[in-house]
Amino acid sequence: MTDVAEYLRLQGTYCGKLGSPLYAVLLERAAADVVAGGPVARVLAGYPYQPVASAMALRLMGGAHRLALEGQAPALAAHYPSTGGDGDAERAWTAFHALVAARNETLRALMSRGVQTNEVQRAAALVGGFLTVARETSLPLRCLEIGTSGGLNLRWDHFRYEADEQAWGDAASPVVLRGCFGPGRLPFDVTPCVAERAGCDPAPVDPTTDEGRTTLLSYVWPDQVERLARLRAACDVARRVPATVVQANAADWLEDVLARPTPGVATVVFHSIMLQYLDPPSLDRVLAALRGAGARATGEAPFAWLGMEPGGEQAEVHLSVWPGGEKRLVATTGFHGQDVRWLLARDAAVP
Repeated sequence: MTDVAEYLRLQGTYCGKLGSPLYAVLLERAAADVVAGGPVARVLAGYPYQPVASAMALRLMGGAHRLALEGQAPALAAHYPSTGGDGDAERAWTAFHALVAARNETLRALMSRGVQTNEVQRAAALVGGFLTVARETSLPLRCLEIGTSGGLNLRWDHFRYEADEQAWGDAASPVVLRGCFGPGRLPFDVTPCVAERAGCDPAPVDPTTDEGRTTLLSYVWPDQVERLARLRAACDVARRVPATVVQANAADWLEDVLARPTPGVATVVFHSIMLQYLDPPSLDRVLAALRGAGARATGEAPFAWLGMEPGGEQAEVHLSVWPGGEKRLVATTGFHGQDVRWLLARDAAVP
């Protein structure tokens, strides 16, 4: 289990750097417990060791968090800020360790679910891309998301974005994204119309239900109360703004919905931190479907590919618009959509 322990430590380091000191401590303690052959070692025994693809650590932490959110782990909830707890990491570890020992099989069952991350603040990194497509095409947008989970970011145009001396979106929206933009002018001078919003996911979550909301909340780190508040607010938006999300793998779905151009709208396929979870054959099919749609695009039926994926210091946002198809680096950002820096088009070309 040495590799598993090292992976838990690595995930804990990432969590600490991304603003969760609670998970940094819990995962470090969990790694030591694995080495010692304790309850964490038992719950992870025989689990497929694919750190990135399986998100093993986040599945375990999400399962425990879910039990706390549902009132099934009151001792842990007493120390999780997401449930009104005190945030004491050492006491949280004692409760977490006891929970894993007592509910081993329950946690193994919860770990069978894939991690469903709907990071609402990533919309701050993507919004400039949507607005750029709207400006360049002067058409309504057909927004299609792959790996959409609950589809919260399909409602991006119903969020409020606030930067220095600039703002865009509904001033009454419960989702307000501020403090995440770096210096520079953002393309907030256009008002797009979203004609369609649809997505796919291998295991979609319905954020309009209590069950779906709990599932999404469980994968947010419990000491990150602002992230939790944004997600709750975005679930409220989802209840009044419909979107079609189907159960399907990205390759099959894209090959179907992109089979022919759709005149009168600009089709935008977008994704955020999801390509790394595709196996090589599926990734090849996704890329082929996107490039094929680009080749078929016309002025009356343009096509855009907007992606936020790992790159640079943390993540980069690239945009390609066909006809033409030049790939542009339009923004850099953190993995959770923080520190968004919009790049001028003349500085954004990628060879």
